[in-house]
Amino acid sequence: MKTSECIVLILGGGKGERLFPLTLERSKPAIGFAGKYRLIDIPVSNCINSGFNKIFVLTQFLSASLHAHIMHTYRFDNFTRGFVEILSAEQSHKSSEWFQGTADAVRHVLRHLRNMPQELVLILSGDHLYRMDYRELVNFHIKKKAEATIASIFIDDEEASRMGILDYSADGQVKRIIEKPSNVSRLKIHSKSRENSEKSKKQFCASMGIYLFNKNILFDILTKTKTADFGKHILPFLLKKKHKVFAYEFKGYWRDIGTIKSYYEASMDLLESNPEFELYDEKFPLLTRARLLPPTKVNHSTVINSLIADGCVIGKSTIENSIIGLRSRIMEDTKIKDSIIVGNDYYQNKPRELKMSPYIGKGVIIERAIVDKNATISDFCHIRDKKNSANKDGDLYYIRDGITVIRRGAVLPARTII
Repeated sequence: MKTSECIVLILGGGKGERLFPLTLERSKPAIGFAGKYRLIDIPVSNCINSGFNKIFVLTQFLSASLHAHIMHTYRFDNFTRGFVEILSAEQSHKSSEWFQGTADAVRHVLRHLRNMPQELVLILSGDHLYRMDYRELVNFHIKKKAEATIASIFIDDEEASRMGILDYSADGQVKRIIEKPSNVSRLKIHSKSRENSEKSKKQFCASMGIYLFNKNILFDILTKTKTADFGKHILPFLLKKKHKVFAYEFKGYWRDIGTIKSYYEASMDLLESNPEFELYDEKFPLLTRARLLPPTKVNHSTVINSLIADGCVIGKSTIENSIIGLRSRIMEDTKIKDSIIVGNDYYQNKPRELKMSPYIGKGVIIERAIVDKNATISDFCHIRDKKNSANKDGDLYYIRDGITVIRRGAVLPARTII
């Protein structure tokens, strides 16, 4: 069986409440990442680098920004027959409801897949950070003659209570799934590599939310049931019915970036000397829209341990341990530390008109913050480190997990102090 015989479904997620306010005006997969990418670029890049080119993205909440990004980014030539296509929640003669969960989302789009010749369906999440060659997952699935395969990764006790834990035999066949166990110390789990990890803190093997199904099995189970989620309902039901479900152990870096804290930490990890997720990989690149922006201009500034995307103009400022996104405009005597400046969608061409577009003004101090897209931070504003602060909702900003988030398109008046 070839990788071309696999359909890919990327789940766009629900309201993204844990990533609010970054999801205030956009879906989770459309959130900016690492200065120039979007979260959706991660699974799509994995697919393309793995030779998978028939990709559907399932969305329902605030999807206009995501639609525009995919339309402008992923265009295959006329001879490959590849595509990245949006499937939004839609009413039909049989249903007028929104997607109720991961499995329900796939159930709603089965009619789009029914006449496609591919024999396998790969289901991915749109808010995870990792690099995986899905061909290895497919080969494992075929070798085991599996009907469903769950990609899994070893985690520690703290993470185990938030995820689905897999118990499987020496050959990898899953015996049971324990969803978000409340007392992990009492779990009696067996796995193929458990013995090799006894000295490690990572004692439990968890589902990564990546599922590979035989198409006929997926269609059969989804048409015969009305349950909402794969992890909670569909996969346990397959186990109950004695279907062959296997766990594929992934050895690389993986991170769920579904909260403000995890998004911030994953972004800051990119600034390490040897980050676990490497952006500079020519053989397995992270792909995104080619914007053809001019080089970034840095004038008499100090830049330490930071990423700066294309099209920026930076005045005499200090930037330390931060990510500066596309088209950012930073004026003189500004200090940015431990922060993410997501960037802008546009800017004026003439220097004298810079203040007409989003910018960060003179004498600004920004510490441990996320400044969302197209925000203006006027002169002499101070956004201080709020590491130990409680969550708070303001008119133009929010505090989540000790991180200040300036909302998209906000204009902070001069001398604002947060």
